[in-house]
Amino acid sequence: MTMVTFRQATEADAGAVHRLISDNLEIGHLLPRTLDDIVEHAARFVVAESEGRVIACAELAPLSKTVAEVRSLVVDQYARGNHIGPRLVTELASGAARRGFATLCAFTHQASHFVKMGFTIVPHVWVPEKVAHDCTGCPLFRRCGQYAVTLPLRAGVQIRPEQPAAVIYGGRTVAGRRPNVERLQLDPTHVFLPADEHAVSA
Repeated sequence: MTMVTFRQATEADAGAVHRLISDNLEIGHLLPRTLDDIVEHAARFVVAESEGRVIACAELAPLSKTVAEVRSLVVDQYARGNHIGPRLVTELASGAARRGFATLCAFTHQASHFVKMGFTIVPHVWVPEKVAHDCTGCPLFRRCGQYAVTLPLRAGVQIRPEQPAAVIYGGRTVAGRRPNVERLQLDPTHVFLPADEHAVSA
């Protein structure tokens, strides 16, 4: 795959982001988003671009002064398998830590992808901000099948535990079974600004 650039989205990217989300609603278990909603919150998104085309996106959505959520994380089907998703989450985590959020969370049907990056599976009630903000008004409340995962954030600290994150079941902690899983890193020198743009080889 050719060079992939990661940058903060602008309103001009709203159409491409909306198409990505709409095209992957079922396979990605995504919630539908309107174009107007994406235009309004464009600055929250980080996009991955290749050959002038947006091929992936993710949103950092504040839930409170201390908790932010990874939303609308999607990679184009033809670009999957190149570690673009984890890189997007890394960018969001770095930005969230710089902005003073203490916790990054996500609600997902595929928790294993997040556990490999250092997140921990927790009961939904451990993220009351999300439950109050979105879940209670959802028709699938208490039966959505999603896992809640959280990651503690500390600005300027690299996240690289030697063991996989623990999984918490009903208050009982079970250690991860696979050692030496590569972890998400927060870059202490990087501040994600609207004009900031950098590239990596996929």
